[in-house]
Amino acid sequence: MTGTYDIDNIICSCQNGETIDEANFVSLMMNLMDILYLESNVLELPSPTIICGDVHGQLYDVFQLFDAAGSPKENRFLFMGDYVDRGNQSILTFAYLAALKLKYPENIYLLRGNHESRQVNAMYGLYSESFSTYGHYGIWNLCNEVFDLLPMAAVVSNEVFAVHGGLSPQLPLIEKINTVNRFEELPSNGPFCDLTWSDPSEDETRWSINSRGAGYIFGKKQVDAFCHLNNISFITRSHQLAMEGFQWFFDQKLITVWSAPNYMYRSGNKASVMRYNTDNAPEKYEIIFFQEMPKEKRKEPEEVVQTGYFS
Repeated sequence: MTGTYDIDNIICSCQNGETIDEANFVSLMMNLMDILYLESNVLELPSPTIICGDVHGQLYDVFQLFDAAGSPKENRFLFMGDYVDRGNQSILTFAYLAALKLKYPENIYLLRGNHESRQVNAMYGLYSESFSTYGHYGIWNLCNEVFDLLPMAAVVSNEVFAVHGGLSPQLPLIEKINTVNRFEELPSNGPFCDLTWSDPSEDETRWSINSRGAGYIFGKKQVDAFCHLNNISFITRSHQLAMEGFQWFFDQKLITVWSAPNYMYRSGNKASVMRYNTDNAPEKYEIIFFQEMPKEKRKEPEEVVQTGYFS
């Protein structure tokens, strides 16, 4: 392990909405990097696992998530990316999940989302928050060095494929994902980009250019082929706001799980996580809903970063 720090003290600081001492934050990130280096591009996780969507810097709502779904001391969690930007406390949100990962390394797993990239989080929150919190951009640089190590996808119980965005025409087989170099800034095109940016559409029959400017739009045909080739039951992803907290596609072959309630503190949407447990056959999954934390119970930062991008 790198450096000395008190993991329980860091967790307590996050829970109290208090800024983490810079030296402790650096040690936290460096130790997280040591763990992430050893993880493969595609994580293989057993059942039961609780699968979580975007949380986007909504720190206190992450606390609500654990209150609803269970303690990370006793439950396995897989987060599908987008820990930063949009919300008011990106740094503490990622620090909290990082600290839990270090304290419970077999129970917390973190995938990369499209906001875990310099080209996105330089514009939509993390960059400005780093300066307002620590007075320089070194912490932003460090966070992105950590993001460069995050795994790309996961398979739960050999039955469920989990990814932030969606599929890629260049990655028909899950095994091929392990041949991609992930230790870099997220590219603006190519298969690595596709996994974090692509979106499903019930109206699509082929691979189409995504209006977001990155990744593809894909449909039922592509999902059916992917599930058949890889012998999986369905796909979980996040990346898109789901007003009901989740949204099924393609005869329940793909689900969007959304874990940021009242997204950006103004959307009015529900939030959920999915507990996947093969012991509960035939209904192996359970959707668990949770509410945003009441405003009067949140400690907001004095300086709030305003962002304009909303989708």
